[in-house]
Amino acid sequence: MEAISKSDLLRQLPSVDELLRSPELAELIAREGRPAVTDAARGVLLRLRQEVTAGILNAERMKMALGSVPEAIERQLRAELKFSLVPVINATGVVLHTNLGRAPLGSSAIEHLVQVATQYSNLEFDIEAGERGKRDVHAQRLLEKIFASVRQDAISSVVVNNNAAAVLLVLNTLAEGGEVIVSRGELVEIGGSFRIPDVMSKSGALLREVGTTNRTRIADYEQAITERTKMLLRVHRSNFEIVGFTEQPTLEQLVALGRKHNIPVVEDQGSGALVELAEFGIAQESNVFDSLRAGVDVVTYSGDKMLGGPQAGLLTGRTDLIAKIRANPLFRALRVDKLTYAMLEATLLAYVKRDYAAIPALGMMRATADWLRGRAEHLVERAGQVAPGVSCEIVKTESLVGGGSAPGTTLPSYAVAVECDGMSCDELAEALRLHQPSIVARVEDSRVLLDLRTIFPGQIEVVAMGLAEVSRK
Repeated sequence: MEAISKSDLLRQLPSVDELLRSPELAELIAREGRPAVTDAARGVLLRLRQEVTAGILNAERMKMALGSVPEAIERQLRAELKFSLVPVINATGVVLHTNLGRAPLGSSAIEHLVQVATQYSNLEFDIEAGERGKRDVHAQRLLEKIFASVRQDAISSVVVNNNAAAVLLVLNTLAEGGEVIVSRGELVEIGGSFRIPDVMSKSGALLREVGTTNRTRIADYEQAITERTKMLLRVHRSNFEIVGFTEQPTLEQLVALGRKHNIPVVEDQGSGALVELAEFGIAQESNVFDSLRAGVDVVTYSGDKMLGGPQAGLLTGRTDLIAKIRANPLFRALRVDKLTYAMLEATLLAYVKRDYAAIPALGMMRATADWLRGRAEHLVERAGQVAPGVSCEIVKTESLVGGGSAPGTTLPSYAVAVECDGMSCDELAEALRLHQPSIVARVEDSRVLLDLRTIFPGQIEVVAMGLAEVSRK
């Protein structure tokens, strides 16, 4: 039989118009719209042309491909129209998992978000006065209540889009063109290769390093002060520890030095804890109250870490300094929208009411090992009922706070170690990850672990059915 040339094969391909007029695509067009189906059809035809040109399709394969073009267009359309940002099940045991979106939001935050997002709101409108207002008030009024008993002097707050933005803004406002003194042991790098010295450089402030990596004394700060010094900066080591032969001045010592020379002291506190963390079994992590009680002039912290709210950067401190920060033109470029304010307001309201159960991240950190073991037993029982090809074992493990918070701190937990017939550890972890919804597990000591600390109660059934589906495949 004479071989068919590539040009002959290409001529067999239908035009886009032909495909759109075909009865097989009529329902798809009615459901998804002609423009979307047109784009998908072009994509399928382009792929077929490329396969012909590359010699992948011969006459027989072309016949098969042409017979399944409508199905290929529907698959292409599904791939193009599906969401990229999707929910996943966090079975890693890392509560504030940066790659998985950090703190999950509470139901009250979501309800308030929907109310504000689907209607007009008083974002910058003073209802009582009937005139323009300020968006700051929605968070400021609650933060005032939360910090009411911390200090005698008046403190205020503003909100920007993340903590890096908060640090950039305070440096640019209070220290542009001047020097900022910071310990060498605090020149940290946060996620995504962003470094404190780089943020400082972009702010227009000049870095003045003092001390050594492991030891910095208050005298080092004092000796570095000149007429060009605009700020003393403390950067909380939120994602690593320095142990052993170490020394660091207390915040109170740094504040006293700042008062002596009339230089503001700023702390990048980072994690944003608004509770005493010792009751959660986290003894070494500081909180925002500690910084303000010590007299720090401005504290910057995150909204989506220990605070348990949406991504945001909060600045709290002396009212006069916060007013300067708010007047900086850069503030407008970094401010947050109504959706962030809605979620943040609901989260802060839970703190005002001391309703910590309404903040999922705090609930996960507070969960006891015994309670988690009971949930692990439930998962093993359900997996045994629906996934006979999977073997499960309950094991003691350690969870992490994560999210650049409480480095070195672990929380006692229980996990279910799972194995599946005919699959390696890595293959099982991948299969769970590719399941819908994605189940992101932890691989440890050549075992796949499902840590119950970060699996919501309502997700246990979903995980069990996911194990069943993976084992069948």
